[in-house]
Formats: sequence, structure tokens, C-alpha cells
Amino acid sequence: MKNKRVIAALAGAAATGLLLSGCGGSDGGGGGGPVSLTVWTGFTGGDRPGYEQIVKDFNAAHPDIKVTMTVQPWDTIQQKLPSAWLTGQGPDIAAPSSDPNAIAQYVKTNSVLALTATGAGDDKINTDQFAPALVKEFTYNDKLYAVPANYATLSLYYNKKLIAKPPTTVAELQEDAAKATTGGKYGLVLADNNTIQMWPVLQWLSGGDIVGADNCSTIGTPEGQASLQPWVDLVKNKKISPVGLTGAEADSIFSAGKAAMEINGPWAAPGYKSAGIDLGIAPIPTGTSGQSVTLGSTAPLAVSAKTKHPDQAQQFVAYWTSKTAQLKFSQSTGFPPLRTDLADDAQLKADPTVSVFASQVPNAKLYLPQVPNATKVDSDAYVPLIQKITRDGDVAGGTASANSQINQLTGCSK
Repeated sequence: MKNKRVIAALAGAAATGLLLSGCGGSDGGGGGGPVSLTVWTGFTGGDRPGYEQIVKDFNAAHPDIKVTMTVQPWDTIQQKLPSAWLTGQGPDIAAPSSDPNAIAQYVKTNSVLALTATGAGDDKINTDQFAPALVKEFTYNDKLYAVPANYATLSLYYNKKLIAKPPTTVAELQEDAAKATTGGKYGLVLADNNTIQMWPVLQWLSGGDIVGADNCSTIGTPEGQASLQPWVDLVKNKKISPVGLTGAEADSIFSAGKAAMEINGPWAAPGYKSAGIDLGIAPIPTGTSGQSVTLGSTAPLAVSAKTKHPDQAQQFVAYWTSKTAQLKFSQSTGFPPLRTDLADDAQLKADPTVSVFASQVPNAKLYLPQVPNATKVDSDAYVPLIQKITRDGDVAGGTASANSQINQLTGCSK
């Protein structure tokens, strides 16, 4: 599971090595060889080979450009990239974070290049084939500053040995989670930190949200509180999940066969299968409104404003998001395609893993999209809220405090 928000100190030798790799690698042999481009990404999970294949295929098809991708933990990138790009060091291209909202800080510091190589054709960034929400997420002042490095939806993983069939409604999900919590097993294992967010999905299913369209908190409204209360009761009173779990800890519980269900993304499937889980993957159940909703997750891919090779860097970004590369990536990783023109691809529809995640793309929502200080809203207000109320059960008191804190962070004037 993706690790977010943890900013750790980097060992001296590793930090030096990262910072010495300046933007715009050499033109092999004084201009006679290929242009060298460096890329940093944090894709260390089971989907890593899919990204590495994109680089390999690009290099094979473009002998005049040589791309080298360095993969390291997200916290390493988040620690070193801001200063590296400000000083003209670091990579030509990077996925700055697993949090799409993180691109805003690089736009503010003029550290990322406005992408201009958009349009039709394989050598252009085909923004008209991306989900509109993804284009909007990375557009500031009418300029595109990043592209989606991937796109994933969350689905309901279930252990067929512990639950006969997956729930189809939120009421069934809550009932099944309680029933399956028995004999040292948990019904629905939930992480609340260092993870892809699960709790917003639960709130959306139950008619609530975190921040409204006016950037003001909705967490303390009657609807917000009502969307949290049943889940808090299930965790605190029915013990459907341990509290305070990281994403990795929740994954380990499910992998060990000690949980009936978990909400997770396509990157988790290979690990669960290799652990011997009799695995089922189903769409997120329908919510109280009768509609299904899930989290859409993406990581930005951006070009340094100080790269010496902006045209070649944009050429690589165009290839990364091309129809050819994305079809191959989806087939190998189980991720739904980030391109709308692959939605009806017969090969992807035939894949039992890809098809489940792809089927939920129309129902997916981004988490706190372009909300001011979204990363701090999550880390400083929302995560502590969930950790508090799942322990003490005081939803009214917890949401009142979080409501005020969120509004301060977003600049809400209400």
C-alpha cells in the first residue's frame, strides 16, 4: 500500500547521491550521443515493473534519448526534491509524491514546467483522452503542470474463506463486517495513517464528505457526523478492525488471513495472491444514496522548470501517457487505464482484476482535489480526527475541533 506523508531524514550518503544528479543529464559524449534524462519515482511496490517497462520501451523507440529512472521511497523524494528543483539539481522529470495535491507547492515555487506539448498524436500529451478530473487536478492558472503517472480506483478485497459473497450495499458491508469479526478475525481491516485513504470512501458511502466546493469543512455538519458515526461504532464497539493501523499493517493482517475484507487498490492484488489468500475482488458497495462511490488515486508526473531538455522531457511524458504504453501498463499491473479511449478495450475487459477496477472509474472521486493546503488538511486534521474518534467514540466533539482546524487551513471565511 502506498505510504504517504511520512517525511524521514535521509542518510547522508544517499542524500548526496541524489542531490548530485543535476537536472538535464549530459548529452552523451559532448553532443554526439543521445540526450540523457533522469527520472525519480516512488513506485517501489508490485507495480514497479510496469513503470520500468515504460522506460525500457521508450528508450528502445527513441535512440536519440536515454532515460534513466531512479526508484526510491516517497518520503525520500518529498524530503529532497523541493530544494533540488529550486537549485536546478535533481531529475529532469519526477513523480513528486503519491499525493496529487503535492504538485501545488511546486507550482507556487516555479519549480515545474508548464507543459505545452499537448494535442493529438503519439508524440503529444493527449489531454483530451484523460479523465477530465485528472486534467483539472494538475491545471493551475489555465496551465498544465503535470500529467497523471497512473490512475487507480479502490475496490473491496475479500477472503472467500471468511465471507461467502461480497456485500453489495453499504448496509450489507456494515452487517458483514460485524458478523465476520469472530474467532480472532477482523471483519473489515481499516488503516488510518501512512496509507491510501479508506475512511473518505466510508464517509462518501454514508452521505458525508470532508470539504465542500467552497473549501469549507463539512466534517462537523449533521451529514458529516452521521456518515462517521456508524463506522466509529463498528470499530470501537464491534472491534471490526484494530485502531491506529498503518497501511502496511492493515495489508499484513489481510495477507495473514486474519481479516475478511479490506478496501485497497490494484497494487495490492499480487501480494495477496502470493500470500495464498483465496482472493475475491468486488466493486465498492452502493451507498445510502443508492449509488456507488470510490476513491480515485493518481500520482503526478512533472518536468523540472530548470531541465536543459524541455522538449525531450515532454516527449517522454507524452510517451508515458500514450495509448500504447498505457495499454501495456494496465495489462501488466491491473491498474485501470488512465485514458478514456482504452475503456472499451477487449483485452482489458477480459482481465478479471483490471475489469473490476476499471468499472469503477465513472464512480471515482479524488480526495481533497485542489483544496488549499490539502496535504495538511489530511495530515494535521483528518487523520488525527479518525484516530481520536475511533478510540474515544466522541464523534460530535472530535468533528467540532477538526471542523475549525480544517477551515483555518483552507482559508474558509465562514
